[in-house]
Amino acid sequence: MSDGWVAACLVPVAYLLGTFPSAALVARRRGVDVTKAGSGNPGASNAFRLLGWRAGVLVFALDFAKGALAAGVGLLVADHLGAYLLGTAAIVGHMLPATRRFKGGRGVATGAGVLVVIFPLLTLAMAAAWLAVVRVSHKASLASLAVAVAFPVSVALAGHPASDVAVISALAGLVIVRHLSNVRRLVRGEEPDLGAGSGDERGAA
Repeated sequence: MSDGWVAACLVPVAYLLGTFPSAALVARRRGVDVTKAGSGNPGASNAFRLLGWRAGVLVFALDFAKGALAAGVGLLVADHLGAYLLGTAAIVGHMLPATRRFKGGRGVATGAGVLVVIFPLLTLAMAAAWLAVVRVSHKASLASLAVAVAFPVSVALAGHPASDVAVISALAGLVIVRHLSNVRRLVRGEEPDLGAGSGDERGAA
């Protein structure tokens, strides 16, 4: 069996890994249903606003690990093709988990985990850019959207093959689509700050 086929056979496993409900489990330990409180988005931003920065960081780390593990296994069994294949499966599992009626997160943390395996230095640079945008705007969604646009452009400017640019653009497109509701609120001036209190925030991770 070729390496590509091995990676293809692992796609369902990577998808199930992506469905791991990090935010729901962390919030449940604090007596909170993250899918009903705040924005209802099971991601790091919602956990941050509802439960504080420690819970937000923990959820981000767990979701990040899902993507990194999937992409890392893919890289081992089938080089970059496997990393993209299994990483994308984990991202889709996080965004559209069949175990939770396809109501998942935005894919930012899991996507970052995938990309750090494939483009470690560029991902670190984009993480710094994300933090810079958050520091200025206080909007996690705006930072995520900015990085989603900048990442494929940066991959292209760095001279990577067109196939890399195409795949990264597709992944960025998924993240942007998941943020359309955030875009509408940003346009209306209704998007809450990352540090806003619980009750009416909308998560972005």
